Amino acid sequence: MSSLSRELVFLILQFLDEEKFKETVHKLEQDSGFFFNMRYFEDMVTNGEWDEVEKYLSGFTKVDDNRYSMKIFFEIRKQKYLEALDKRDRAKAVEILVKDLKVFSAFNEDLFKEITQLLTLENFRDNEQLSKYGDTKSARGIMLAELKKLIEANPLFRDKLQFPSLKNSRLRTLINQSLNWQHQLCKNPRANPDIKTLFVDHTCGQPNGARAPSPVTNPLMGAVPKAGAFPPLSAHGPFQPTPAALPTSLAGWMANPSPVPHPSPSAGPIALTAANNAAAILKRPRTPPTNNSAMDYQTADSEHVLKRSRPFGISDEVNNLSVNILPVAYTPQSLGQSSYSTDDLPKTVVMTLNQGSAVKSMDFHPVQQILLVVGTNMGDVMLWEVGSRERIAVKSFKVWELGACSMPLQASLSSDYTASVNRVMWSPDGTLFGVAYSKHIVHLYTYHGGDELRNHLEIEAHVGSVNDLAFSYPNKQLSVVTCGEDRVIKVWDAVTGTKQYIFEGHESPVYSICPHHKENIQFIFSTATDGKIKAWLYDNLGSRVDYDAPGHSSTMMAYSADGARLFSCGTNKEGESYLVEWNESEGAVKRTYHGLGKRSVGVVQFDTTKNRFLAAGDEFMIKFWDMDNVNLLASIDADGGLQASPCIRFNKEGILLAVSTNDNGIKILANADGIRLLRTVESRTFDASRVASAAIVKAPAIGTFGSANANVGTSLGERTAPAAAMVGMSNDSRNFTDVKPKIADEAVEKSRIWKLTEITEPSQCRSLRLPDNLTAMRVSRLIYTNSGLAILALASNAVHKLWKWPRNERNSTGKVLHFSF
Repeated sequence: MSSLSRELVFLILQFLDEEKFKETVHKLEQDSGFFFNMRYFEDMVTNGEWDEVEKYLSGFTKVDDNRYSMKIFFEIRKQKYLEALDKRDRAKAVEILVKDLKVFSAFNEDLFKEITQLLTLENFRDNEQLSKYGDTKSARGIMLAELKKLIEANPLFRDKLQFPSLKNSRLRTLINQSLNWQHQLCKNPRANPDIKTLFVDHTCGQPNGARAPSPVTNPLMGAVPKAGAFPPLSAHGPFQPTPAALPTSLAGWMANPSPVPHPSPSAGPIALTAANNAAAILKRPRTPPTNNSAMDYQTADSEHVLKRSRPFGISDEVNNLSVNILPVAYTPQSLGQSSYSTDDLPKTVVMTLNQGSAVKSMDFHPVQQILLVVGTNMGDVMLWEVGSRERIAVKSFKVWELGACSMPLQASLSSDYTASVNRVMWSPDGTLFGVAYSKHIVHLYTYHGGDELRNHLEIEAHVGSVNDLAFSYPNKQLSVVTCGEDRVIKVWDAVTGTKQYIFEGHESPVYSICPHHKENIQFIFSTATDGKIKAWLYDNLGSRVDYDAPGHSSTMMAYSADGARLFSCGTNKEGESYLVEWNESEGAVKRTYHGLGKRSVGVVQFDTTKNRFLAAGDEFMIKFWDMDNVNLLASIDADGGLQASPCIRFNKEGILLAVSTNDNGIKILANADGIRLLRTVESRTFDASRVASAAIVKAPAIGTFGSANANVGTSLGERTAPAAAMVGMSNDSRNFTDVKPKIADEAVEKSRIWKLTEITEPSQCRSLRLPDNLTAMRVSRLIYTNSGLAILALASNAVHKLWKWPRNERNSTGKVLHFSF
């Protein structure tokens, strides 16, 4: 097969993946043998789909191709054999032995005999070499790690494990370019051609003297009207570019015309005038046109196409031309995403934090994942270090510059100088966080470690309550988005506090906002208390969407961490709650999740994690769903004491979950990784400034399950490392692609954990005179460093001192001595 033909296969694979033809994608991968989809392979192995595993492998290698291939097939068949024995299915085990494993007897007869003898044992774990075999799940995980190593080392898989780097929807782009070229060759090109097929070359019919036709519905585009297809054509030189495309994720939402008037575009040969339909307005370019006669087809891929699943009905430009018969879309390639189980959910209560007043909002730090900021109904804002269970900073509600406030706010405060926190939110990089209060005000605080929160900005953002707050980057500069009781959304410069945009159009108080971005396109979803959903671009031209939330509920919206899926959860006045996933391309509910109560108290809050799970606080419980399954996955009461509709929040990695209680507290729940993280923090001395990150990074367990002599071994451990800074730009400040934790060698880790040391010999002690002024404070802990070079005193008044040992008295034993006073 020629190189171009091979590349065409990759383009088709990309197209099929975008269109969700999953089975066809994997069949073509297997038949062509050009790309080995490791993620798909991992899923099949994890699920024990052994026949499908071997069938998929057969497209790339055979048992006797080389020693790597032989080892791969042997490990798979051996695992299948052991699982049959574990289930006491002797008949199945004999069948596997005869049909699948006997082929290896020609290469190692002794090994085959040893495997056969396992049939005589009541439990194959009685075999010394298999004594460490755990359960099926862990055994598959260990084997999978070994298989991945073998595949990567196998020369037959060389250049087949990495999908080529392609721009979004490359095949669609090429087809759009072809149609534009065909149209240029038309003798009488129409301004709005009606292209209904790709089976024959495009030609325009003879002109009849009539005006250019109005925008028509293109059957290939779905149900969304086509707002003008082709730009004016020039007989000399390349096409003149048209403006950049607008966000595709909003196009399908145009179920009803927007009540917000839009200016009409200037007349021109493109025949885009008189388009009163809001969908056509949305699809019409908004930015000023540019002239670049040197535009080349090689740069034709639009930089503004959006990442989402199977979008029909959107027009984006290719080569800055408006022809788009096949809408460009992007779905992340099915590469390398790890699978998860319910064991990954944080369900174990590890601590309770006493807040003192009812919790209204919480948010974990995007980098230092043991830092939790909390806002209460009394206006208090508290910063907790979950690892040490220490409240390290407190801010009570106080207007910083009362004289600069409006008269209505001053009058309100004079009669009642209290306010509730409606929302707290960290900025994406964690250097500041915002607080939205129930009275006009937004506060921004800076945080650079330690226990100091510095006042940064005070903004009188709205008249009445500020209902929500979020961060975004509309012009590659950090901004704060707010909404309020005055039915308005506003955008502020996060550095100066200057108002940048104001969006009006809601007929009821704006309940929540969800800024997001797709490629270069920044937009905001907003929801109101009357159940209306609107969407806005940063252009002051009005809303692009006017849609109803399920049940006309007060709704909050959130994207999954990778920004690919949109969810909302809300409760209406009758107490009916709805948790749904949206189809962005159609503006319709894609799936509705079951399990929420019929009569919820308050508005049900929810959160997402790991691009896989949803959680909501409802009926004094925490309820979990798999994003791909509408049925309830699990529910827990966290040992009781939760609010009826508790506030919940995951940390970025999804290993910790904070939930509010009815006695003004917060329960911290953790999974196994979260428990390991907290124990590590508790057992280690961390920097007193608390700047160091406590994030945990995980990676697949590495170990070998069996070899030629059928040995079984595991190597499980842990380590902690700083997390990367947040780079996402959506409402969820934890917008990362999920990373499974890395696991290091346990023996090395144990050597690093500092333990209390029993003093049995006088030689273990050293004397040191402390300064006289130290007696004025209570010393809560002395820590002797591992290097034996210094001693650190931690005092109750947060004043810490560090002394070095005299060189001739330095202890080389590396002991850690804790003294409590």
